[in-house]
Amino acid sequence: MNNYWNSENKDLLGLLINESATSRTITELTSKFDNIHDLILGSTAEELATVYGFGPKRIGQIYAVRELAKRIYEVSTERPYKISSPSDVYALMANSLKFEMVEHFKILILDTKNNIRSIEHISTGSLNSSIVHPREVFKVCVKKSASSIILVHNHPSGECEPSHEDIVLTNRLDECGKILGIRILDHIIIGNSYFSFKEENLI
Repeated sequence: MNNYWNSENKDLLGLLINESATSRTITELTSKFDNIHDLILGSTAEELATVYGFGPKRIGQIYAVRELAKRIYEVSTERPYKISSPSDVYALMANSLKFEMVEHFKILILDTKNNIRSIEHISTGSLNSSIVHPREVFKVCVKKSASSIILVHNHPSGECEPSHEDIVLTNRLDECGKILGIRILDHIIIGNSYFSFKEENLI
């Protein structure tokens, strides 16, 4: 990471929780977390609760900043957002998913012109796996009357090459989609860059 505990970051953290940069609370936070990225984006409520002076209000402040950081980089879909290539999916989803410390599986539901109608969260997994059942994916698709979708999930490690499980799941969902008449246009794995099943002729 490029964010270290320099004096500026300590001062900003102090302003956030109304503490001196040299206070015991700030000292414990900067000792417990390697950098500001780990604190804001990777800390758990349980970890924060062990820091001197940290109760529900200050934990809530950290979580609010985390959510704001994600939303700043989200691409608005209030206006039509057309998907023309895997890079369009990456541009849309990467900045929010790359902050996540566990895997998240989402689907993009498209209209007949490949504009996004909605982005649906399907499941949240662990550090290196997500649990996805076709029933959960296609229940949403049927409810939304989807004709085509794009699968998206992140790899918290930053590596975007698909695992054996990713390939098996994609094939399984593709087969289910064909039965239901719902096209799976692509499966994008987001890490430090992206992997497209369509570009690699795996779907």
